[in-house]
Amino acid sequence: MEKNESIRTLRKGDNGFTCMIDGKGKGMCNDTVAMEFIDAWIKHMPPPDKAGLSYMLNGDNGTSNTDPYATGKTADNHWIVDGPHIMVVGLPSKTLGLTRSQDPDPKQPYIMWAGTPYEHAMIPVPGR
Repeated sequence: MEKNESIRTLRKGDNGFTCMIDGKGKGMCNDTVAMEFIDAWIKHMPPPDKAGLSYMLNGDNGTSNTDPYATGKTADNHWIVDGPHIMVVGLPSKTLGLTRSQDPDPKQPYIMWAGTPYEHAMIPVPGR
């Protein structure tokens, strides 16, 4: 993904996933629905209400757990850094009964961005 949020293809695949690397060496892979979810989030549009899957097996660089558009840690935006994890977007993520805490243990499953249109399940992948 480029700085202007456009996507440049390095190599075309055939498994239905799109993988991206950020400028900080962290990457994520998304199925088609997860890409629709990300596109909706970027454009401030309603996300699809279909099940989607994404994974970040190298973890992330941290994000607000309450503000989908925060660009850095503040005293009140509940910043969280996750290790390796998968994300489930869409209706199924809302029915898993996971904690919706603003300050969850990132080593346990939880709902990120709870109460926003972009809430989704964060599920750690142990042993990586």
